[in-house]
Amino acid sequence: MSKQKLVITGAPGTGKTSIIKHLEEQDYHCYHEIVRDFTKDSKSKTTIESNPIVSVEDPLAFNLKILNGRIAQYKDGLQRKENLLFFDRGIPDVLAYMHYFDQTVDQNFKDACSDHMYNKVFILPPWKDIYVMDSERFESFEQAKDIHQHLEETYSSFGYTCISVPFGTVKERVDFILNNI
Repeated sequence: MSKQKLVITGAPGTGKTSIIKHLEEQDYHCYHEIVRDFTKDSKSKTTIESNPIVSVEDPLAFNLKILNGRIAQYKDGLQRKENLLFFDRGIPDVLAYMHYFDQTVDQNFKDACSDHMYNKVFILPPWKDIYVMDSERFESFEQAKDIHQHLEETYSSFGYTCISVPFGTVKERVDFILNNI
């Protein structure tokens, strides 16, 4: 089997982290979402209830940091011996969020997406029954639906066909992903 680079994406609160954890428990190599670490660093102590991404002083630098982190994950994956690599979000997620926040997307962001292609993209649709806002998730469910749309449009613009993962238990969703590789 050739190396498969597989993205699991979706709006906030769709179950990505639970799926990644379940895959790791089955000894699959997974790359974690890097934005949570970055947003922790950017969060203002006085705006705990607001989205720290909105208050980032330099959104372009912040997005470039995320882009470079995702590229580093991608390149690391090319060096690994495992044939199945799972990514909690891919490089095009950066552009989708930039579009969502109505930010200008420089050509280097688009080039990064074209130069670092994944084999498959699994997208988790917004799911009201499991959606919870927490200290690191600031988007409302309505905003999550908008983000989902931006994700689908962005991945499609780079030639991907997003595979929608149906609602179900974490195990059922992981089984669906593994059966559709």
